[in-house]
Amino acid sequence: MQTAASQRDRLPVGISLTVLLAAQDLGPRLSAQVAAEAVGVGLTETGRLRADSYSLSSELSEDFDAQMKAARAVVIIAPRLDEQTLLGSLPFEIATRARQSGVPAYAITRENELSAFDARILDLQLVIQARSARSLTQAGVRLAEVI
Repeated sequence: MQTAASQRDRLPVGISLTVLLAAQDLGPRLSAQVAAEAVGVGLTETGRLRADSYSLSSELSEDFDAQMKAARAVVIIAPRLDEQTLLGSLPFEIATRARQSGVPAYAITRENELSAFDARILDLQLVIQARSARSLTQAGVRLAEVI
């Protein structure tokens, strides 16, 4: 006999378990790779989700859209989110592509200066502030609860 919790934890066949982590460096001690790994640890803690990291450099690769569309959600990890720095930036481009593709987008940032209106325009489901590896892992745990 299955409990309500075990039924809820099971995802329908065909639903992706992978969350795409699109990360930028968050500072000198938090490279994109370290930030994505920390978030990934929190996301995968329940065993229900898998994390796939994508390091953001100067532009998106040709296969980014395919990776994003195959994922359950995309998590943008960026040092700062505000109206001025977003315009024309990779986080803005990813949020736009996710919205246009119907892929839920979330964000983790050191500094969040987005208004609720700006976050809604970008269709970000949730924006979490995190400044250390430990808080990035906690952010991953929180995201695992809502993704």
